[in-house]
Amino acid sequence: MSLSPTTPASYNEPNGHKRRRTSEFDNNQFANPQGAMPPAQQDLGVNQQMSPAQGPPPPGAHIPKRGARACTNCRKGKNRCEGEAPCRRCQLSGTPCIFEKPEKKNVQAMPAGSVERLSRLEGQYLVMQSQMIGMQSTLDRILSAVQQGPPPGFRDQPSAPPIRGPDVYNPPPSADHRTGRIFPPLPGFAPPPHKYATYGIVPSTAPSSDDESEDTLPRSTLNAPIEALQGLANAAAEAAAAPSASTPRVKKRKKAEPIPRNAFPHVVEKAGGLVSDSEARELYHIFFSGCHIFIPLFDPAYDTYEGLMERSPWTFDAILAVASKIRSGTGPLSPSFYRALEEAQGIARSSLFGPVVRKEAVQGMLLLAAWSTNGWLPSGHAMRMALDLGLHRALEKLADEPNKKRTEEEERDLVVSARIWLCLYWFDHQMSLGTGRPIVLRDEGSIRHCRLLLKHPMTSPTDVRLVAQVELIAQKTQIYETLSPLNGQVNHNTLAFIRRANVALDKWWQDWDELHRQSLDEESLQRKILAGELYYAKLWLVCVALRGVSWDKMPFEQRELAFQAKDAATACLSNLLNSPTHRAALRYAVHDSLVTAAFSGLFLLKMANLFPAELDLTAISAQVEQLASLLSDVAAERYALTLRIMLANLRRKMGMVPPGGMPNSQPMEVPSFMDPSLVGPPPPPPPPFTREELGVTWPAAGDERVFSPSAIPLWLQEQNLTDLGLPVNGSDGIFLQITNTNGWTGDFPPMPEAW
Repeated sequence: MSLSPTTPASYNEPNGHKRRRTSEFDNNQFANPQGAMPPAQQDLGVNQQMSPAQGPPPPGAHIPKRGARACTNCRKGKNRCEGEAPCRRCQLSGTPCIFEKPEKKNVQAMPAGSVERLSRLEGQYLVMQSQMIGMQSTLDRILSAVQQGPPPGFRDQPSAPPIRGPDVYNPPPSADHRTGRIFPPLPGFAPPPHKYATYGIVPSTAPSSDDESEDTLPRSTLNAPIEALQGLANAAAEAAAAPSASTPRVKKRKKAEPIPRNAFPHVVEKAGGLVSDSEARELYHIFFSGCHIFIPLFDPAYDTYEGLMERSPWTFDAILAVASKIRSGTGPLSPSFYRALEEAQGIARSSLFGPVVRKEAVQGMLLLAAWSTNGWLPSGHAMRMALDLGLHRALEKLADEPNKKRTEEEERDLVVSARIWLCLYWFDHQMSLGTGRPIVLRDEGSIRHCRLLLKHPMTSPTDVRLVAQVELIAQKTQIYETLSPLNGQVNHNTLAFIRRANVALDKWWQDWDELHRQSLDEESLQRKILAGELYYAKLWLVCVALRGVSWDKMPFEQRELAFQAKDAATACLSNLLNSPTHRAALRYAVHDSLVTAAFSGLFLLKMANLFPAELDLTAISAQVEQLASLLSDVAAERYALTLRIMLANLRRKMGMVPPGGMPNSQPMEVPSFMDPSLVGPPPPPPPPFTREELGVTWPAAGDERVFSPSAIPLWLQEQNLTDLGLPVNGSDGIFLQITNTNGWTGDFPPMPEAW
């Protein structure tokens, strides 16, 4: 008796149809590994029936399908196999029952792009997970604090940081118990407990912009995962509640989240008033009398006294500190200066590790950098604050959506954001070029629509100067990137580039002077500053090209460049000294403007040392002496003293008589680099400079403290007078460091380290 299932009647046909159909049947079964009946067999009416001898299978019994899993012997004989080792047929025949393992199908490798995308999405998921864990812990702490109740004496300010233990504003001094030394108190101003997200019209939680590909998660999901999940949940609930036949809902525009209240008070309201309201108004008026022209960051019609006080205590305190320093002039600094500066810098310190929610915070940090002799670090922090707030997208929004309906507040926020970004972009690039440091931000696309600000109804009177400076710094950046890698190797291509750059600078001045002429007369301060920027840019252009080139190795073409730079430096000083408006406004100037004037004078003194027979030494000395006196009058003694030392050195060498006196020492010999044939032992060190040579009234009479010539910066020392190029470290290698122990030891007005 056969144990195999009965075959259908169609299989008993002659002429080998049975084997043919069986083979066809097996092939179709291997093509369908799941045991499903092929469509061809369904059409032919092929059925599988159990034999009467075997009987129906018990309920729940496994009925193996032919070909789905068979041993080797059953497969060779085209017999049905039970699919379990050993099968009944092999047991009866006494042959080993062997099952072959099915071959694994070749898994097609994923494309490289898919693997990269999967890896990127996994990384973004991990970031979201860590942020959600951190936010959950923050919510737990807030909930526990709310349940415990507010501490005693807590003011009704939801954004004010709780004060526990020591006073965060006036912490006690710390002491070293081993040595007994007492250290100054650590700076206070703990970070405010704001959420880590931005606010306003240009939020970082906006939908994905052009710089985000479709393969990345939206920035809004990364920055605010809980908010994104809540939005998805609300949308799902609305979709479930709406009837299926209803029209699709129009997505409403996301409303800007309200800005929290200020976490820190300003100096007028703190502790009963560190600065009186009347004095604060006086300082505010001083700032907007001239400071805002050098840093075109504000709109006087919008940034009023009450408005800035309410919106940003940080910026308000910074304005008062700058104005108080200007009001003190050359005298001792007032207590209001130290109080306002301490408050502004304290709030600035809290922004290093805490969230920033206001664009006015960028204004405050930029003010602290602009009137500082070391503004590189604070300007870099201000740049990153602006990027975090999304201010670099403001101009693009104004350009891409010119006809979009916005409220007056939304439009004002975009304009203010664009103005802050342009001013920060210009200042940060100027700091990089002036100090020889690399330019960090290279996104020229964020300033592409800068002229759009001039046509806006909410434009400020100083926006013309701001946009002009932005376009000038773009040209100077291109000049620096082209000439700096040459390291003084001036060839015909370099000379041709310099000529084209001079033409472009002249074209820049003509265009912007025409725009200034529409509302300002020729003697206005802004037009004088514009002309001074042109002359200094031409001087700076040659100094970058001649970096590292010695005078005695200059060919004729390079000597011509040096004299062109001399003419530009002379014009720059004449533009300043011959304009009463410009001279009076120098007291409001920022550090960079003072460097511009002082470097022009130092370049003229270097040219006078190299070419004494070809230049009018008397005229140059008089011009530099006038500039040094002007810088002393505006409390820029660091630059004035550098000019006076170099001027005294020139008079010693050339035997020139200082104004109102006789030479204090014998004229020095012409240095050997002027004539290579003069070779001899090194000359003895020159005697120290006296008060009469420097033209100063300090130190007091009878005080033997003098300035040592060894403290002169390397770029200005005798062996480097042949180098007319700009030093690698910029202004840091040109001017004296007054706080240096090797420098002047006279009394200077005490000033904080950052100013």
